[in-house]
Amino acid sequence: MAESLPEMQYRSLGRTGLKVSVISLGSWLTYGGHVGNDIAFDCMKAAYDAGVNFFDTAEVYSGGQSEIVLGEAIKKFGWKQNDLVISTKIYWGKANSANPDKPLNNHGLSRKHIIEGMNLSLKRLDLPYVDVVYAHRPDRDTPMEEVVRGFNYLIDNGKAFYWGTSEWSASEIADAWRIADRLGLVGPVVEQPQYNLLVRERVEKEYRWLYEAHGLGLTVFSPLKGGILTGKYNDTTSPPPESRLAQSGDGYIESLRKTVGDDTWQRQLKQTAALKTVAEELGVSTAQLALAWILKNPNISSMITGASRPEQVRDNVRALALVDKLTDEVMEKIEAAVGNQPEEEKRRL
Repeated sequence: MAESLPEMQYRSLGRTGLKVSVISLGSWLTYGGHVGNDIAFDCMKAAYDAGVNFFDTAEVYSGGQSEIVLGEAIKKFGWKQNDLVISTKIYWGKANSANPDKPLNNHGLSRKHIIEGMNLSLKRLDLPYVDVVYAHRPDRDTPMEEVVRGFNYLIDNGKAFYWGTSEWSASEIADAWRIADRLGLVGPVVEQPQYNLLVRERVEKEYRWLYEAHGLGLTVFSPLKGGILTGKYNDTTSPPPESRLAQSGDGYIESLRKTVGDDTWQRQLKQTAALKTVAEELGVSTAQLALAWILKNPNISSMITGASRPEQVRDNVRALALVDKLTDEVMEKIEAAVGNQPEEEKRRL
């Protein structure tokens, strides 16, 4: 274990027996693209040494290169796959196609793409299976029964142990479970939504009844809202030229970039500035406070973090030491700073 880091904690992935580190490492926007391979390997090694066992990727990340880099890291360091939890996601497979401008059946959740996309992901990872495969988005052009049967084929054929969803609505997740139950098949055990102190409605309000009803686990992404919750944009009028927010061509980052300077952007910077005051009282960074707040939520199975330097990995892990310090009084200060607690939660509390 890395020196001076708190001990990693592990939680069950929803209502399964699978144990995942509460902090995981994702490769979105970084490995295979924005960050060179040597640095990517260093970040993954730092995470592994800190107790992280869960590594997340997707077929769409850097056109499949992120999967390749993750697979190479596993081989480079001689890690045993049975000590790891590896996940990938299927939906946007245009890089698989000879004609990426018209990906046709390389896109979506048809049985064809679920199976072929998984086969190609495993080839890039150079692994016989993954632990979790996600439907990266809902496919409203494909019947839900076909989607459920497609992911169960992967499980039945040893290509994945579990399947989940990402950014699905509560009703879509419930529909998948209803069909799976009717057919005697496995439903989605985990959802991967965006969740942070600035984006809360879906996790805290829309999904709230799924945790008990279906044992839904959550592996949440963008815990720092594209870097906003680090506070690094508070004293700038535009994203620094070298920042990912200024450079990335990713759709999510481009949409975030379009908000720079608008009312939403200004409100979020004010919320982050208010959080900084709470963080300073605790002697921690605003980013660590934001991460610890997520880990305080018992419905979170794992928080997917990103890192372009090994020290960022270690800083993220240090947030574990802060969770127990988030007393009711501190949580009230956090709520006062952001002022966005979902209405249903206010009534329940």
